[in-house]
Amino acid sequence: MTFTALILVCALLGLLFLVAAARRFRRRRIMGGMAHGSAALILFLAAACAALIAMNLRTYERLTHEQLAAELQFSRTGERRFDAVMSYPDGERASFALRGDEWEVYARVLKWHAFANLLGFDAAYRLERISGRYAKVEDELTEPRTAYDLHGPGPTIDLWELIRRNRSWIPWMDALYGSATVLPMADGALYEIKVSQSGLVARPLNQAAREAVGSWH
Repeated sequence: MTFTALILVCALLGLLFLVAAARRFRRRRIMGGMAHGSAALILFLAAACAALIAMNLRTYERLTHEQLAAELQFSRTGERRFDAVMSYPDGERASFALRGDEWEVYARVLKWHAFANLLGFDAAYRLERISGRYAKVEDELTEPRTAYDLHGPGPTIDLWELIRRNRSWIPWMDALYGSATVLPMADGALYEIKVSQSGLVARPLNQAAREAVGSWH
């Protein structure tokens, strides 16, 4: 039985007992009225408790909700060279030639206040850049770097940019910040990239990716 059904059943039974209690009091059956009134109170309290639990669960679900931003698959083309194919939820795909040991995806994120999350507002995001990285700092300074713009020129009206520019007029906006996720590149590795209320998160989706993450240091 769902919390909604439980709330409705308890509230309905409580109302019935309350009506019965009122009838008994009118007939001067004090003990019967008190018994039915107590039962009504208990049922109303049970409905209220179920409603509070349901609200807390709803809050947790909204605040921990994740939306898929992209999937990223790699194939090795040479020493520290990989082809990366990014697949978006709408079916669009893009390919990138990356160099290095790791990949990084950077996004800009708009985070809403908790009450806006409860109303259904998920964190808004715009993927900005994908790049290859090297595990060692000295390689970062000397080896070839690869980086690509992900959002391009975009539509004539950029909703993300519009919200950003008018953030002072949107009181339910909590924060505007950059978020990045980094994981190792490996031949055949497949990752998912999701956006939560706290930013980007990436996870391995196949054995090649899990092995790469397991030996990552």
